[in-house]
Amino acid sequence: MIEMNTIESSNIAAVGYDVETETLQVEFNNGSLYQYFDVPEHIYQGLFSADSVGTFLAQNIKGSYRYSRV
Repeated sequence: MIEMNTIESSNIAAVGYDVETETLQVEFNNGSLYQYFDVPEHIYQGLFSADSVGTFLAQNIKGSYRYSRV
């Protein structure tokens, strides 16, 4: 189970990351939960320093990594 961290975003409720499997988990405010695979840790860390978490996700993660809705 991936530990989730609450994040301030208009679209995203929480994110979590598993270092061993390089799996990023994103929970959206609408309750949907997605896992993105083979995401390097520096990309996960970038979410926390981004001015807009949603924009960072759209530009750096969506379309770049395999994903699955949980």
